Amino acid sequence: STGSFFQLLEHKKPLSAVIKEVCDGWNLPGPENYALQYADGVQTYITESNRLDIKNGCILRLTKAPGRCAEDLFRGIQSSDSGVRCDSLKELASVSTDVTFAQEFISRDGHLLLVKIVEDSHDNVIMTHTLTGFMELMDHGIVSWENLSTVFIKKIASFVNAKPTDASIQQVSLDILESMVLSSHSLFLQVKQEVTMERLIAHLQVTNQQIQTKAMALLMALLQTAGDSDRQVYVNKEMIAVYLLQNIIHSSGSVQDEMAHYLYVLQSVTLNHLEPRMRTPLDCYSQEQRDILHGLRQAAFETESDNSLSNERRRSLCAKEFKKLGFSNNSNPGQDLVRTPPGLLALDTMFYFASRYPDAYSRFVLENSSREDKHECPFARSSIQLTLILCEILRIGEPPSETGSDYHPIFFSQDRLMEELFCVCIQLLNKTWKEMRATQEDFDKVMQVVREQITRTLSSKPTSLELFKNKVNVLNYSEILKLRQTERLHQEETLAPPVLELKERLKPELLELIRQQRLNRLCQGTMFRKISSRRRQDKLWYCRLSPNHKMLHYGDVEEDTDSPAIETLQEKIPIADIKGLLTGKDCPHMKENKGKQNKEVLDLAFSITYDVEEYSLNFIAPSRTDFCLWTDGLSVLLGREMSSESMRSELEILLSMEIKLRLLDLENVPIPDSAPVVPKPPSNYNFCYDFSQTEQ
Repeated sequence: STGSFFQLLEHKKPLSAVIKEVCDGWNLPGPENYALQYADGVQTYITESNRLDIKNGCILRLTKAPGRCAEDLFRGIQSSDSGVRCDSLKELASVSTDVTFAQEFISRDGHLLLVKIVEDSHDNVIMTHTLTGFMELMDHGIVSWENLSTVFIKKIASFVNAKPTDASIQQVSLDILESMVLSSHSLFLQVKQEVTMERLIAHLQVTNQQIQTKAMALLMALLQTAGDSDRQVYVNKEMIAVYLLQNIIHSSGSVQDEMAHYLYVLQSVTLNHLEPRMRTPLDCYSQEQRDILHGLRQAAFETESDNSLSNERRRSLCAKEFKKLGFSNNSNPGQDLVRTPPGLLALDTMFYFASRYPDAYSRFVLENSSREDKHECPFARSSIQLTLILCEILRIGEPPSETGSDYHPIFFSQDRLMEELFCVCIQLLNKTWKEMRATQEDFDKVMQVVREQITRTLSSKPTSLELFKNKVNVLNYSEILKLRQTERLHQEETLAPPVLELKERLKPELLELIRQQRLNRLCQGTMFRKISSRRRQDKLWYCRLSPNHKMLHYGDVEEDTDSPAIETLQEKIPIADIKGLLTGKDCPHMKENKGKQNKEVLDLAFSITYDVEEYSLNFIAPSRTDFCLWTDGLSVLLGREMSSESMRSELEILLSMEIKLRLLDLENVPIPDSAPVVPKPPSNYNFCYDFSQTEQ
């Protein structure tokens, strides 16, 4: 029939004429008797008895009209024949996804008929189809969930609470309960009363991933609908974290996207319990909060008994100790915690660290108290900023996203994740501070590095606090710099295979440029000092290359000589007579004074040998730069490769600049790893252009 339809279309007849021929061929009412609907590119012609769907000129299906189908299924469901009843319910489950059918079926109170079947029936096969059809009908939002009877709700809950029997019934039952909970608060209260936390946890322990996901969905619906007083029941991590870790996160299969979203929601809602503390500034008139502040001070320093001191002496001592703790306002340290966020949460994390890990806390404070003022790492200021960084990384205070799935496995293995992460990261901060040799002016730079260390480590999805601690400590400051450099190169696409190939092609040209620069520099010449056996630097001499690069001229000069003319240099060595270039401890003048020369002189020494290698001209370069210039230049004259670190650095700079200039027009254009395929040449080159036509 589809083929014949396309044949009709090939004659370019109007669509109405094509439909008429199809209808005549199938003895259907003509198209003028059809009501036309159009959605998603599908033209639908509907009569009282038939439905014809057409898309892109192709007949998709010819079915019963929704009204007639709804009437037939409504009667079939009520049939006394169990086979007819089961077949009708099975078909209902498949066609209920169509909104037009759903409207027709619900207009006949078909959904109430399904509710009645659920309340009365005990047949599992019928029950599966009935619940599936009911869920599909309710998903269209045509009728309210609140009209359901208590008996029906109890029956659905009984399927969830029952021991695993039919997985399909439990899946759709969990789906129905989730929709109930999300639809109204009154239904939430009923479901909360009927379904216990223990049963939901039991469903998380099964091997069926669909059951696990549906149970987690219902759990999250209960969690998000519950008020603050009821929510604690569903965020009791100690009760469910073990099962989530064992049966989902650490299971052999990968975590599916839907389950990852629910884990993210649980993490987000739980961490958001810290938001009130984060949004609350410290109250300077609160005795409890003042006691915590003074507890931090007393835990760090062994102070004299406050009772034996005068008020003035006590205030002076407290101010001094609060300064050592790193508070900017020594006389009133509470002012540092007025800013929100992090507010009181920073005080909580500091106090947790001091009470849970007193040795590490004392070591941090005392170690920095003994440093120079400019190099000490301020504990309080660092703690406040670190708490803020952790709040931002963990997104505390942000409502869960509808599509978010970025959960941290470490969250489910740790009871007080925020506080424990702080305790690890504040010690990391102190370590990074020392690695960077930071001062007070570098505070923001250190915090940026620490943020990057935490973010990169969490992105690797550590499953325990110990694993996080090991990974974040390995990721030291030097590693961060290497990663930044590598990422920058990738971002600039300088590591792409085509770019690397281009670099190799550019190297010979740039190396030749460096060679010419070295020879030009030798032609300008350099002043050297002679070092006698008594190590007295009392004579100067000058050496330069002739303009034709054939001769090396040298001779003694006075100290005030700037750049002597080549004619004034009496001694000379033909380049053709030079046999070798020696550096460092291999030089003859270094061997003569073996053991007497320091490393600095060794690094600047080089010699050239000529004739029978019995004669040599010995140099001590004024600087490392001059050493690199002369050794490279002499290597070029001898036909050797340049090997100094200065040459490698300059080559990299020139390559980078040249590549950037050449790729300037390709900004934001991705470069493929391999070259595109060159098309085959045409079969002939007899191309013709008609010039007789005038251009408009």
